[in-house]
Amino acid sequence: MDSIARATDPDSVPRLAALAALLADETRAAVCLALLDRRAWTGGELARHCGVAPSTISEHLTRLVEGGLLVRERQGRHGYVRLADAGVARMVEDLAAYATPTTARPANSLRAHSAGAALARGRTCYDHLAGRLGVAITDALTDRDLLRQDTGFALTDDGLAWFTDLGADLATPSKRPLARPCLDWTERRHHLAGTAGAELCRVLRVRGWTERVGTGRAVRATEVGRAELGRLLGIREAEFEVV
Repeated sequence: MDSIARATDPDSVPRLAALAALLADETRAAVCLALLDRRAWTGGELARHCGVAPSTISEHLTRLVEGGLLVRERQGRHGYVRLADAGVARMVEDLAAYATPTTARPANSLRAHSAGAALARGRTCYDHLAGRLGVAITDALTDRDLLRQDTGFALTDDGLAWFTDLGADLATPSKRPLARPCLDWTERRHHLAGTAGAELCRVLRVRGWTERVGTGRAVRATEVGRAELGRLLGIREAEFEVV
């Protein structure tokens, strides 16, 4: 027991406890999940999203900023907050995957059910695609030997060529891994993240192959996108579950 205590960074205990306390509040957790869409939100928008008063959300945002999970930005008279970086986004998504029960509770309203179903079909996970859409694309890339999952996520030579031909920028130096697995909290399987995942998400949006659903982070494949992803990756129409 003493050897374990000596091997532990003494500062890590209070830091971990402070982080857990930040996310232990449901309003602050809801803020972090909302910001996974990678957009910057105003305090008023987050207050409405979380169903709390502006003064209440202000206190929560201050704690999250001071805790290093969020950063503030100012544009003219308006103030915004966003997740501090991709590492924070990955942590929030991973925690959401771990915390999601295997049997989800039924939604208590039609609106909640529709919103949840849209997120499960497809969504952005910070800067890459998740949900059934993200997993279907990841599976298709793997089936065509463009992506390997047997020794961790890695693009094959053919995969590098495929992404480049699609218009993805994989050459710009980055501290991020080129490809990494991200556990999908609705599918309980991995989807593609890293630079390749982010570039794929960007290219599909720019080409008009995906579009945002409503004001949240739900996305879906457009009619053109379904046709092109079917042509390029063999994804069946039924896998898109368009509504």
